Amino acid sequence: MVLRRVAEAMTAMNGELAAGDAEVRWSAAVLDSRKVGGGELFFALPGEASDGHRFVAQALARGAAAAVVSQAVEAPPGATLVRVADTYAGLHALTRSVRESVPKQLVGITGSVGKTTTKELLAGMLGRRFRVAKSPGNLNNLYGFPLALLGAPDDTEWMVAELGMSTPGELREISRLARPDVAVFTSIQPVHLEFFGSIEAIAEAKAELLEGLAPDGLIVANVDDPQVERIVRRYAATQPVRVVWFGSGAGAEVTAARLETMAEGAGSSFELRFGDLRQPIELPLLGRHNVENFLAAAACALTLGVSGEDIAAAAALAQPAAGRGVVHRLRRGVTLVDDSYNSNPTAVRRALAAAALIPAKRHWAVLGDMLELGETAPALHRESGAEAARLGFSPVFGVGALARNLVEGAGAEGEWCENAAVAAERAIGELQEGDLVLVKGSRGVGLEVVVQALRNAVAGRGGPR
Repeated sequence: MVLRRVAEAMTAMNGELAAGDAEVRWSAAVLDSRKVGGGELFFALPGEASDGHRFVAQALARGAAAAVVSQAVEAPPGATLVRVADTYAGLHALTRSVRESVPKQLVGITGSVGKTTTKELLAGMLGRRFRVAKSPGNLNNLYGFPLALLGAPDDTEWMVAELGMSTPGELREISRLARPDVAVFTSIQPVHLEFFGSIEAIAEAKAELLEGLAPDGLIVANVDDPQVERIVRRYAATQPVRVVWFGSGAGAEVTAARLETMAEGAGSSFELRFGDLRQPIELPLLGRHNVENFLAAAACALTLGVSGEDIAAAAALAQPAAGRGVVHRLRRGVTLVDDSYNSNPTAVRRALAAAALIPAKRHWAVLGDMLELGETAPALHRESGAEAARLGFSPVFGVGALARNLVEGAGAEGEWCENAAVAAERAIGELQEGDLVLVKGSRGVGLEVVVQALRNAVAGRGGPR
């Protein structure tokens, strides 16, 4: 557990003790008073909807060690308060200070898809040899990454951090906070088009990860992705970095050979190749796209000295993150693929292809709006609906306003639902013995409601009709 003195944090943030004891120790940082478990440093950040200063007393009452504020607040007697000019700037100043010594080294992972899975795989691999910390969940932005780093134990040898962005310049700032020793690029796809306009612009924003890369750093990059290849080769042409390429195309150093789908479509088996290494791998993650995520992680781990045997052992223990391709085997032969955490056109295509390989009497899907696609949204939704119908999914429920276009693309197989609640009711009525159901949509659609409704229905009524 991290135990750092408030006095040291106060110095890093150029703050002053407003109340309490500067010798109090804190274990992590938190921005949400509801997530205080005891011992944290609570940052009262201003916000458009709510100001964290309103919840200082609540955070301290729940056990926060101290609170960082920029204005006078009510607090319990004896509470420790640190006053700074700007709490958001203070959070970043403290992050920069801690990063001087913790962790010893850091891997930053970015891309449009696959970041979280690659992070989890890599943390498992590096953990076979090193003391490893990883960013919890998807704490990957200018608010989340500092929390992840400030919670890393002092003896961390490698931290594996997922780093994301939604606007230009954001990843540059995160990279300067993180100062990665290794930069991993998964794949760059047409997401966030509402804010960037083109995939080339998205690639340039992802390239900002290299702003904070160590001078003698390592880049692990997807040779099969033309945008990744473009930005990495451009950078490597002027900087003394090592680049390790993974994938299946020409120039790939880390590859998968003899690729096969495991029984019941539950994962992939293949041979990991890197130089003279020929390591058999069984990866219990759904879909060929997860082989790509595995190769990204393996390329990094191998380069950092992890053995093929340890990588294979870590792969065998891999589990999908919640809502990211979790396969539920339910009663009466029903298979529910929960990919409800988020969505974009590439991810939908990959999820459909993976689910289609799982044997079932019928394949059907509940697909929600894909958000932040800008003017391209209608066409991309139609393409996704058409792809679902082409792969044999019937019916295809489209959920949300944009999904009207998805239903149009699915043709006779498509059925539209206004929201997740309506979709859940329709899905329960549709379910039959031996079905496979794929559920996928952007976070704003809330399709976890559909997943839970289907699980409850099967468990509660003895199975589908």
